[in-house]
Amino acid sequence: MEMQAVSSSDVSEIGYDLETATLRIRFLKGSRLYDYYGVPEEIYLGLMNAPSIGQYLNVNIKKGGYPYAQV
Repeated sequence: MEMQAVSSSDVSEIGYDLETATLRIRFLKGSRLYDYYGVPEEIYLGLMNAPSIGQYLNVNIKKGGYPYAQV
């Protein structure tokens, strides 16, 4: 999965696999890497275009109930 660097105080890189609807997030703190499953493309695009990536991630993905796992 190709990762893109982003400007955020919480997140360093974001990747997305359209075929599996998997969103991959690399956090700045500890370089932790997480996959979120079943994330629609529009949510990914919203994240990439959000004025605050951390806030969007928290509200729409973490609290959105998507299953996840540390990679």
